[in-house]
Amino acid sequence: MHNFPTGPLRAQRRDFILLAALATLGAGAATAPARTTVLVLGDSMSAEYGLPRGSGWVALLRQRLAEERIDAEVVNASVSGDTTAGGRSRLPALLQAHRPAVVVIELGGNDALRGLPLQNTQANLAWMVQQAQQSGARVLLVGMQVPPNYGADYARRFAAGFEAVAREHRSALVPFLLAGIADGPDPLALFQPDRIHPNAQAQPRMLDNVWPALKPLLHTQDSSKR
Repeated sequence: MHNFPTGPLRAQRRDFILLAALATLGAGAATAPARTTVLVLGDSMSAEYGLPRGSGWVALLRQRLAEERIDAEVVNASVSGDTTAGGRSRLPALLQAHRPAVVVIELGGNDALRGLPLQNTQANLAWMVQQAQQSGARVLLVGMQVPPNYGADYARRFAAGFEAVAREHRSALVPFLLAGIADGPDPLALFQPDRIHPNAQAQPRMLDNVWPALKPLLHTQDSSKR
């Protein structure tokens, strides 16, 4: 006949079993894969300027991730009117708050509209790419182009700045966010009345321009199984 513990000994054994169970649960939680966070740092092109909520390319990205069964959260930190200097000032706090695995930088168009020096734009982009990479994130730089009335030389140097930063820091690159939209057969049909911001019909094409460069950066457990 066995003698079962009673009184203080029995209470101690119960507490030991409870602690062991909690430790097992804690170990399971610690080994669970963390959800991938994608941070989009952009301007009005990514902030749904003039569009119904939920129709912009970043919102469509969330839908695409769900369709592809990629477990990722999208944080849209885009601000209409923002410049590369504004993005540079905001990025450190965003990296600390969200600790993203992927950072999409879509800035620079407003620098051109304001006539800011190209070397400053390129330097700001390079600094943001470096900061994101040093935080452990993979970076996608989204390029922009300016209309021909800016002058052929300026347009060439502006577009080349994105390529130079991506090449130097080995980041992924979308050469032109508005490819097939601004340079399409009837570009005005895909823009809002201001002729600057793409309309809702253009947003799926914008996502299609971004997706081939973004998808390889989404190294989540779910995507690796596909």
